[in-house]
Amino acid sequence: MREAERSERAADYDSGSRTETIGLLGARRVGSDQYRVTRASKTARLGEILAIAGRYDILHGLTPRTLRKLLEELGPTFVKAGQILSMRSEILPESFCRELTKLRTDVEPMDRDTLLEALRAEYDVPIEEIFDAIDDVPLGSASVAQVHKARLVTGELVAVKVQRPQVQERMAQDISIMRSLARRAQRIMGSDQFVDLTSVVDELWQSFREETDFLVEAHSLQEFRRNNADVRFIEAPKPYLRLCTRHVVVMDYVEGIPIGDTERLVREGYDLAEIGTKLVDNYARQMLDDGFFHADPHPGNLVVRGGKIVYLDLGIMGRLTSHDRKALSDMIFAVGRRDAAGLKGGLLRFAVSETSDVDHAHLLGDLDAIIDGFGDADLAELDMGAFLNTLIAMARRNDIELPGTVTMLARSLVTLEGVVDAFLPGVSIVEIITQHVRSHLEPGDVVRQEVARLSEDSVAATHGLLGAASQADLAMSMLTRGQLRMNLDLAGSEDPMHDMARAADRLTMGIIIAGLFIGSSVVYYARIKPVIFGIPVIGFLGYLIALALGFWLVRQIILEGRGRHRR
Repeated sequence: MREAERSERAADYDSGSRTETIGLLGARRVGSDQYRVTRASKTARLGEILAIAGRYDILHGLTPRTLRKLLEELGPTFVKAGQILSMRSEILPESFCRELTKLRTDVEPMDRDTLLEALRAEYDVPIEEIFDAIDDVPLGSASVAQVHKARLVTGELVAVKVQRPQVQERMAQDISIMRSLARRAQRIMGSDQFVDLTSVVDELWQSFREETDFLVEAHSLQEFRRNNADVRFIEAPKPYLRLCTRHVVVMDYVEGIPIGDTERLVREGYDLAEIGTKLVDNYARQMLDDGFFHADPHPGNLVVRGGKIVYLDLGIMGRLTSHDRKALSDMIFAVGRRDAAGLKGGLLRFAVSETSDVDHAHLLGDLDAIIDGFGDADLAELDMGAFLNTLIAMARRNDIELPGTVTMLARSLVTLEGVVDAFLPGVSIVEIITQHVRSHLEPGDVVRQEVARLSEDSVAATHGLLGAASQADLAMSMLTRGQLRMNLDLAGSEDPMHDMARAADRLTMGIIIAGLFIGSSVVYYARIKPVIFGIPVIGFLGYLIALALGFWLVRQIILEGRGRHRR
């Protein structure tokens, strides 16, 4: 082992305290034919993965730091998986999430020859007829692609995003291996697995398909620009669609002030509070009005130029249907009203799984706990990211499957809150979002919403009353015929009458034991004959029987308690 690695691993333990560790788990299957994934290539890659994993002693547990190092060494697929996991606090402990946010995004760039070869493979004409010049030094180099400044033969300055050769095949192969491992882990561990890797790999697969098809990003740039055409302070690069392919995106070159460089923004005369407010207000529009939002609004994707906030990278975008947007809005305001029933209704409307078997009493109890944690604060102080992450974890515990967009949205809001904190310290983004909603509602819209809600509630109440009247009529009819029976159902009990009978038996046995002890004591002190060695025989037998019955009763109680605990 290299000395640097040895010293870094030792640093995990030199604090003297116990360090959290996790073991190896896995996840499902991809379309291998499309990406030329063969059994032989998967076997070779699996051997490579196992060799790397073996150097990190994964069977004895990984610390947060060694997990990060392992993912970086395993390559782009695992780096992307780590970036997804870093925002899934309902899956990994917080210490692991914090460490995984450090996963590097800058990697060794492609050399110029590889870059030009990748470009030539995308076009039917010589690239010299398209590009007049391409900078040797990339603007950025990530695990999937790198970006270069270039000039078209027509004179426009552009940014050219070029995908690394074979990255699609390698990532598809890795995901196929991860899914195979996950299927086996799920069979072995059942529902007790610590990490829900199925959802992680599903999200990774979806992210992979979108991020490695650059035509998706090109059309996202076009749609985003169209949605924000009337917004004077938001912009995105213009794509050159005729030059975009599945592996290349050509867009306007944008040079501005990185949004994280607040000192330079102030020197240039910008108002930080105004930037923060406009950024969040526009994000509320993306989520709740357009239903098409940037899913990775970190500082590296945002610059300020000419009084406008410019989104540079639209590789990951999320969508919310009008139904989802309404449910999300209702859930936020339900927390402010401390309305567990309203929060439950919004959550179940979000669900993509069957909810008929949901334990509503248990669900309401969990939602009450969430409201206790978030509902006491003013709506303006609500931590939106933490709220959604807590809600996602609670839904999973109650077997409610939420769409991946909800997780994506939660991660995006956490990222956005981190960006905005430097501009609006102490201000929750929810305050700006709610102001956006209220300012964009016309008086007629408010009236229509209230009338619609009142109509829905009235219809539900009417159906409930009619149903109750029908059931009451049936019950009275059965009562007059002597056919009415009562079924008793106690929470946590499969057979309540049997449980009550057993409790009565135990109570009776306890009374008998107490009676034996008291009666034996009376016989002992009364010296009732026969007496052996000064001890009344009847009293001695009474004590002995009471003691034996007492031990038997205690043993039965202990055994049943252990049985319930195992279930």
